[in-house]
Amino acid sequence: MPQNTLPLDGIRVLDFTQVMLGPCATQMLADFGADVIKVERPGAGDLSRSFYGETSEEALNNAVFASLNRNKRSVEIDTKSADGKAMVYELVRQSDVVVDNFRAGVMDRLGFGYDELKKINPGIICASGTGFGATGPYAHKGGQDVLAQAMSGVMEKTADPSIPKSIYPTTLCDYTAGMHLVQGVLAALLAREKTGHGQKVSVSLYDSMIAMQMQEAAQWNKHGEVLNWAAMPLTGVFDTTDGALVVVGAFKKNPLQDICTALGIEDLSTDYPDLASQRKNKPFLQNVFRERFATNTTAHWLERLESRDLLCAPVRPLGEALDDPQTAINEMLVKIDHPVLGEITLVGSPVHLSDAPLKVRHVPPRLGEHTSEVIEEFGLDRRERAAG
Repeated sequence: MPQNTLPLDGIRVLDFTQVMLGPCATQMLADFGADVIKVERPGAGDLSRSFYGETSEEALNNAVFASLNRNKRSVEIDTKSADGKAMVYELVRQSDVVVDNFRAGVMDRLGFGYDELKKINPGIICASGTGFGATGPYAHKGGQDVLAQAMSGVMEKTADPSIPKSIYPTTLCDYTAGMHLVQGVLAALLAREKTGHGQKVSVSLYDSMIAMQMQEAAQWNKHGEVLNWAAMPLTGVFDTTDGALVVVGAFKKNPLQDICTALGIEDLSTDYPDLASQRKNKPFLQNVFRERFATNTTAHWLERLESRDLLCAPVRPLGEALDDPQTAINEMLVKIDHPVLGEITLVGSPVHLSDAPLKVRHVPPRLGEHTSEVIEEFGLDRRERAAG
C-alpha cells in the first residue's frame, strides 16, 4: 500500500444508521478511507439532526450530529417509495457494505434485508446493530444504551452498596457495539477476499455489554462469586481540599502499606495483611483514607502517591481532558471549517495508522448535500430519486 493511501480506499458503504451505534461505526470506516454514503429521510435525516428539536439549518447540522458523521456523503431518499427503493437497489449493486442499526426486522420489511440484497449483489456485506439481537424474546424491543446497561448487569454494580445505582453518563454500550460492528465488517471484507461472497454481520448492545463483562461472567459461572473491580477495598475516589482523585490499590506486593506511607499514617497492613481481611474491613479502611485525603490538595496527594509508585490520577471534567497536552500530542482533536457551524473541533480517531493518518475528506454533510452528486456518479436517472 503506497504511503498515505487509506486502507479502505475503494470500499463503498451504504449507511442507513442513526444516532450513535451505527454512525460511530460508519465514521470509523469512513476515516479508514471508505466512501460512506449516508441515506437520510427527506426533510428530517438522522435522528441526531433533531437533537435540539428545531429545524433551522444550524440545528440540523448541530455538533452532536457533526461528531459522528465526518467523511460521509449525504443523500435524501424516501426508502418507502418505489422510486426510492429502486435507487437503493442500484446503490447496493455498486456497493460493498450496507450498515443499519434499526430494530430487528426493519430492513427486511423495507425490502433491504440480506437475503434480498445478496440477490442483487452476491458480494454485499450487510452489517446490523440492534438492541438485543435479531431473534429471541427481546428482538423487537426498542434498543437503547441505558436499557442495555440495565439488562446486561452493568448498571447493577456499584463501588459500594451505599451508592445508588445510576446511569453511566456516556454512551458506553453504543460506542462498544459500534466498534464491534467495525470489527465484523473488516473481518467480512477479509473473508470476501478469499471466498468472493459477502455475508451478514450482526452485533447488539446487549451482547457487547455481556462481552465486556467476560471476566466477571467467568468468575460467576465457575464460582458463583460477584467480581466487581470498582468495589476492591483499596480502590476508590476521594475528595481533597480542591477536587478529587482516584487510587487503585493493586498490582503491588503490599499496596496498603504503600498507601499508608503516602498518607503519612500508621501501617494498617499489619492488622489487615491480606485481601480477605481488607475486604471485610473495607468501610473502615476507606473512611481512614477519606478523612486523610480531605486534609490537603489533589496535587499534594498525587505527588505523595506517585512517590510510592501507586496508581492514581486526578478526577477531571471533560474540558480539562480536552485541554491536556497529552490529548493534543495523541492527535485526538481535529479542527474543521463547517459551512454552517463555522470552525468546530471534533474528536479524532483513537486508531492511529502510521502510513494513513486521519484525513477529513468531507466535513459532516448537510442533509442531502450529495444527492445530485451521487445520482450523477452512479448513473441513476433523476426520476428514480425520491428526495426532499
